[in-house]
Order: sequence, then structure tokens, then C-alpha cells
Amino acid sequence: MAARTRGGTRAEPSAQGHWGIMTTTLLLARHGQTVWHAENRYAGVSDIDLTDTGRAQAEALGRWAAAHPVDAIRTSPLSRAVATADPACRALGLTPRLEPDLRECDFGVVEGRTLAEFETEDPEWAAAYRTDPVAHSFPGAEDPSAAAARAIRALREITAEHPGGRVLVVAHNTLLRLVLCTLLSIPVREYRRVFPRLRNAAISELRMNPDGSAALLSLNVPCEVDAP
Repeated sequence: MAARTRGGTRAEPSAQGHWGIMTTTLLLARHGQTVWHAENRYAGVSDIDLTDTGRAQAEALGRWAAAHPVDAIRTSPLSRAVATADPACRALGLTPRLEPDLRECDFGVVEGRTLAEFETEDPEWAAAYRTDPVAHSFPGAEDPSAAAARAIRALREITAEHPGGRVLVVAHNTLLRLVLCTLLSIPVREYRRVFPRLRNAAISELRMNPDGSAALLSLNVPCEVDAP
């Protein structure tokens, strides 16, 4: 039975999936707000600090973790993800493991820029990107399908390490949306439409089965603090 939460719904936790299969609960969280994200700038592989709002979001995630303990914490190696996970690590006495394959996509020429700025330079490419951001990813950018594949590989390794467990995973907006589309058999090119954004430091609960399949139990459930 689903339980109501502020800002969304979540299923009651259970390590048993259908037919008694032992499942792993992955609690996916996007990092807190950064200076670039406050301005809607692409911050892929660039290491950008959290804003005051982002740090408040990280602290809220820490309080949430204290009330909903997890067995392990995994993060992207980028500092904004590590800083977001830190309050949860302190609250639970856990040491995070940095997973290189959970880093954000490299956005190529638009790193540090907005889509509107890129559009003034190359309106045709921007229009093609809006239509299909996978087939027409930005010049010099990482292939989105390849980024999804590396992240899913990391999540499946985490699942194998923690059968029946609960793991907090702190990563990134675009990467996690690509992952969700791939795992849920949604065409990856639709990630911007189906999942417009993941809220900073909100929780999306994913149930992973040993065979690598997955079920999304909740999306974008806020802890306490959300950016305007």
C-alpha cells in the first residue's frame, strides 16, 4: 500500500519483490543547487560549488536520512554531489563511496552556458536538440546513451553488493533521468519531456531486482527545502 508524503507518494518499504525475490532499494537524490544551476546553466563535468540554498537542501537530506536510515551511501565524485551527501554521512556515521560512473554527463560546448545562449549561436542545432537530445546532443558532449549505460552498470553493482538493502545514491539531474528512462523502457530521447527535472536533494525511490530490472516507487519526494 502506498503512503502519502508531502509532495508525492511512496510505497511502503520492503526487501521482498514479486515471487519473494530479494530486491534492493536505491534512494536516488540529485545534488543540491549550485550557482550555475540557479541560473539554469549546464554544469556537467565542471566542478561547481553549492549555493546557500544547496547547502540547506543537503542538510535537509541529512535530516531525512537520519529518520530513514540506509545501509550505504554512494555518490558521484563531483564535489557538489559529495557535499550534498555529507550531512547524511555524518548523521548515519557512514563513509560515502565515490563512484566515477555516477558523474554527470559532459555537455561539451554548453558547459557553463544556458540553452538560450547556445541557441543564439546555433539555432538549428538547438532546435534539433529540443526535438531529440540524444540523436542531436551538443557538440563535444558525451553520448547520452553511453552515459546511461555506465551509470546503470554502477547501480547494478551496488544492487549486487547490497541485496535486500537500502542505499542512498547522490548524483545528477540529466544522468539520473537518462537512467530512469533506460530502466523503465522509455525511449531515452524522451527524457527531457517525461522527466522535466529532478528536484535538488529530493528522493526518488527505485526498487532494483537481482536480474537488473527495476520499478520506480516514487519520484521527486522533497525532504524539506526546495529551491524556488
